Amino acid sequence: MTAEVNASLDFNTTTFPNKRQSADDLKAVGNEIRRDIIRMLVRAGSGHSGGPLGSADIFATLYFGGYMRYNPADMNDPSRDRFVLSAGHMAPVLYAALANAGCYPKDEQATLRQYNTRLQGHPGRDMHLPGIETSSGSLGQGFSIAVGMAMSDRLVDKSDKRVFSLTGDGELQEGSIWEAAMSAAHFHLDNFCWIIDNNDCQIDGRLPDVMNVYPIDAKCESFGFDTITVNGHDPADLMRGFDRFIENQKNKTGKPTAIIAKTYMGHGVSFMNDKFEWHGKPPTKDQAIAALEELAQMP
Repeated sequence: MTAEVNASLDFNTTTFPNKRQSADDLKAVGNEIRRDIIRMLVRAGSGHSGGPLGSADIFATLYFGGYMRYNPADMNDPSRDRFVLSAGHMAPVLYAALANAGCYPKDEQATLRQYNTRLQGHPGRDMHLPGIETSSGSLGQGFSIAVGMAMSDRLVDKSDKRVFSLTGDGELQEGSIWEAAMSAAHFHLDNFCWIIDNNDCQIDGRLPDVMNVYPIDAKCESFGFDTITVNGHDPADLMRGFDRFIENQKNKTGKPTAIIAKTYMGHGVSFMNDKFEWHGKPPTKDQAIAALEELAQMP
């Protein structure tokens, strides 16, 4: 490996501000998140590549588009908005977003999945990493916890705090998802935003081949959500979805929002793109170098 290639595997110190940015700026943030995902996974030698790479633009837009109110220097601020990654196996993308926001040192990403690290294979609240609101990974449970958070904010605290939760589309095969969705609508939680990463892949194959959950939009609507479908790789379109949620909350519609983000697993890396085989494996060093070279060419 050349010195230049070695450097490409190192984490840089650049962070990005938590404020509304242009779609082009958010695209750049998403690409940096993807590069950090590759850097983390190749060092760890284990972990999930496909979903984290495919959802990077979602995280860039949520954390850096001005939609989620948080203070990187104090992620326990009681007035903060909260995010729960229900699909906990996608942890590298959350860790990368938090590092790029300045919530913890970027070079700590190199410890992914190591013994006693704060960056475990699934998010752990007990590891005290800033920005982790609950332990998650048992599919469906994180979403239910997030609905409970939104319910507490609305019914008990009577605050305007927002709660966001991301699930995978395969996760919709869990019955607890729909029990929680019913509760969100029944209790009129317009402070709750459900993000569905719809890449049509899960670890064993295509979504309809394993257990068909389509049509997702009609299901969400029938469960009482204001539902919008967006291009999950286009920050401008993602902003349209999050703007819809903010308007629903501001106007007190009494309806939670579901944003169905159409994505490709492994987006940005040609040999991973739209291939379910990359759901749960990391790149080799040579593959990581090739992936980083491709990502450096993304607009």
